[in-house]
Amino acid sequence: MQGTSRANASKSPLGMVVLLGGLTAFGALSIDMYLPALPVIAADFGASDGVIERSLATFLAGLALGQLFYGPLSDRIGRRPPLIAGIAIYVLASTLCAFATSPNMLAALRFGQGLGACAGMVISRAIVRDVFDHQESARVFSMIMLVFGLAPVLAPLLGSYLMVVTNWRAIFIFMTLFGLVMLYAIVFRLGETRSDATEATARGEHPIAALALLATNRKLLGYLLASACNSACLFTYISASPALIMGTYGISPTGFGWLFGVNALGLIVASQVNRAALARFRADSILAVASIVAALFGFALLALALLNVGGLTGIMVMLLGILSSFGFIMGNASAGALSVDPARSGSVSALMGATGFTVGGLAMTIASLFADGTAVPMAAVMCLSLVIAALAFFGLTRGDASAHG
Repeated sequence: MQGTSRANASKSPLGMVVLLGGLTAFGALSIDMYLPALPVIAADFGASDGVIERSLATFLAGLALGQLFYGPLSDRIGRRPPLIAGIAIYVLASTLCAFATSPNMLAALRFGQGLGACAGMVISRAIVRDVFDHQESARVFSMIMLVFGLAPVLAPLLGSYLMVVTNWRAIFIFMTLFGLVMLYAIVFRLGETRSDATEATARGEHPIAALALLATNRKLLGYLLASACNSACLFTYISASPALIMGTYGISPTGFGWLFGVNALGLIVASQVNRAALARFRADSILAVASIVAALFGFALLALALLNVGGLTGIMVMLLGILSSFGFIMGNASAGALSVDPARSGSVSALMGATGFTVGGLAMTIASLFADGTAVPMAAVMCLSLVIAALAFFGLTRGDASAHG
């Protein structure tokens, strides 16, 4: 363990993992929980669906931009102060979202909500690296993936239930309460984990200089691109699959929910198999194999889409393979990136998050621009992303499957 000389990260390792999982869930909860409410919000404001969907874009923009601020700041002044400030911003913005009176107001407040939510996401990764080494970090990230996988399943169900018993504004009240619970846990259950080496490094250089230096690190870029391009697959799947599965293939919303849940379950199971495998194999070794397997699934998905064979069953089997590989890749890629320069883990985490959301947003946009009612645009974007991810890992990290920090 590293960085525990100042204070324990939590009262217990399990408690810390649960807390970090909650911090990681801010993004998924804030996105997936209000997706079922978009048509209702549009009708309430008398606006088109496209206008209301801007609130999703502004939230993602806040998530991406804010990470570049919180990560370096947490290296400089510690993990707790910016984490507390960010969650407080999230609580305030969530409360105001519940009382929004126009689409533009909601979009602006969602940007603020994203700026606050990203503090938990970016700093939680840095805390993992503060406390654990490369191999153990990969195990912890695999445990956190339980939350990451469950959130897309449970959040829409919870959002739908709240709309049945009350209205869409209750969704944001729930987000406020979630933020308050996490704020309490941070204040009373989380100790400072930043190491003296990180503090000394951060105080000796400008935050922008730190980000610029890291951006030129070849090995780090390999891990970042491997992580970001796999995230792009997830973003593309989330954005393109509803229209494809419910529109093109005529599956009911309930059926779509079950299919979505099966893929999420595949991700969860894979992440836990990965955690068990880390007891025998190095993180980079697993990442190398998973990158190749994911790319093969990507080619298979694209082939089925281009040839128009296999129907929905074939598409879903390939998607299950791709999303399951995500459970083997993301934790190991995150651990690898954070092991490159542990003294700048906050800045590394910032680059990781910003890169992931930027590449993911670009992939979503490309897939939507070429949407034609078939699976081809989604499959092409996902296949290309997975190929780039594999090439980046093997080319930029020099295919070093033996070193693990």
